[in-house]
Amino acid sequence: MDTNLTIAMILATPGTGWGGMEKHTAELAAELARRGHQVHVLAHPAYQSQFSPAVMAHSLPMHLGRRNPWLRFRLQRILHSITPNVAHAQGNKAASLLGSVQRYAGARIGATVGTVHGTKTSHTPFNPLDGVIAVSGDILAALAHPNKRLIYNGLPTISGGKMTGDTIIPIPEDRPLLLAAGRLEPVKQFDRLIQAWVNARLPGALVILGEGSQRAELTELIAKLGAEDRVLLPGYEPRMRPWLKAASACAISSQREGFPYILVESLLARCPVMATPVSGVTEFLPPDCVADSDSVADLTTLIAQHLQPPHQLAERQAAAFEHAANTLTLNAMVTATEQFYQQLVPRSHSTPR
Repeated sequence: MDTNLTIAMILATPGTGWGGMEKHTAELAAELARRGHQVHVLAHPAYQSQFSPAVMAHSLPMHLGRRNPWLRFRLQRILHSITPNVAHAQGNKAASLLGSVQRYAGARIGATVGTVHGTKTSHTPFNPLDGVIAVSGDILAALAHPNKRLIYNGLPTISGGKMTGDTIIPIPEDRPLLLAAGRLEPVKQFDRLIQAWVNARLPGALVILGEGSQRAELTELIAKLGAEDRVLLPGYEPRMRPWLKAASACAISSQREGFPYILVESLLARCPVMATPVSGVTEFLPPDCVADSDSVADLTTLIAQHLQPPHQLAERQAAAFEHAANTLTLNAMVTATEQFYQQLVPRSHSTPR
């Protein structure tokens, strides 16, 4: 890209958790700033410490509703003062807010773009924007916007270095080791995964890394099934790569996803994945590694089929590992985003390098 841009990224989540969309925003913003762009992130004050020092963070009361006049006014004032070449909304709420203030801020915002991170019944908040990014082919196909682009989530590549022994939580010796990770919330359907693992009657352990509102409920389920020694909920683990290198496989049991970050992390670590048929997984995984549905019965069949013996699953997904290594990187994601920005931004709003 031959121009530096001023970019205002809007993250409208309420500050109560740090998940895939928040991580995506922070990493995209940091890399864009490293490449020489002036990047502002407008987000809840709880997230301020999560952004790179090279990124200018602005606090907004994002816990308020998208129609709240005070939130809209504050957003409009900050965008007016930044005068960005690109205003980039992350998710539906941010797109709705950007669309609502776009009418008043006018040309001072420059080009507007939004990223659709999840499967929704309606994508109308993105209609007023100049461009839309989809994080999976399934989402792209569902968008009616005339100017849409598929850009997969990507993560920094790690070469060499110590792969084990640097986790907060000790990795158990049990094999096969089936790993799952994410917020302990109903949409992840970890209760179904636990039941499926018990039904499959395999040796080894299922470890679910994460915290959330369902911890007590899932702990009670494990006790009811008499599986305390075979299903572990050890908590949140920030260092996922050693776990993925040690795991026999990673399981995604969600009811819905936009494009699971754990899929990206797993494939880049060359850890095979089994998944429910959520958005994006069929674009990388062999068909028989995706369950027919998200039912307990289909999850049980998937687990029993592929973890006997587990090493064959990694061999089956060798092509998926290579595809991910070429596609699901931070460099690929940011370069594609820069190119889309450049197509959207009027030349009059660009500052030469």
